[in-house]
Amino acid sequence: MKTLGIIGGMSYESSKLFYELINNRVNDILGGYHCCKSIMYTVDFDEIVRLQNEEKWDELNLIVADVTRKLEAGGADLIVLCTNTLHICADAIINATKVPFLHIAETVGEEAKSRFIKKAGLLGTKFTMEKDFYKDVLKEKYGIDVIIPGEIDRDTIHNVIFGELVHGQIRESSRKKFIEIINRLERNGAEGIILGCTDIPLLISEEHLEIPIFDSIRLHAEHSVRRILSDELNQ
Repeated sequence: MKTLGIIGGMSYESSKLFYELINNRVNDILGGYHCCKSIMYTVDFDEIVRLQNEEKWDELNLIVADVTRKLEAGGADLIVLCTNTLHICADAIINATKVPFLHIAETVGEEAKSRFIKKAGLLGTKFTMEKDFYKDVLKEKYGIDVIIPGEIDRDTIHNVIFGELVHGQIRESSRKKFIEIINRLERNGAEGIILGCTDIPLLISEEHLEIPIFDSIRLHAEHSVRRILSDELNQ
């Protein structure tokens, strides 16, 4: 089994879920007492949030590059960034190491393409929804057009993420708001919905909706396990 290097802590609630997912999946495949060989470096999310809000992406690039080198030195065979928003710094990770990097949007794109999705609604932080780093991967690599909620809805999603979900607070009133936003995206042509924030699945899942849901954290975990177990799965 290869060793997975995880950049986590954004938030620790979603990193906790990712850790559970990869270990459960490895055990499902290998059985016995197997779990995922991994190294997780947890950043201080308060610092990350401050720099994001100040749009200091160069400083964030330096942080993720430094963490990446530490994971490489620790023996990681694959690097993953356990958050969607900070994939804006993906190039800094790729340039900091010779270890392969698995982009979360690629795992979403592969699944959506396999289900013949041509247009998808994207939920996430305002950075993920409004900037192009995520949408470009889906369009250029997988031919998927992305639509985002209106400005008021984007504010609602962002505020729920940072005001509630990252603190582990799950409110039925917020779930109702998210479902209403998703229904509006569906009326605007969305054939599926991308949960493009690793905290949103704490609130929304397929059981709440009829439209196809692409849960970025679960897809990222599944693809990560496939990569680190590639030798075992090919035997």
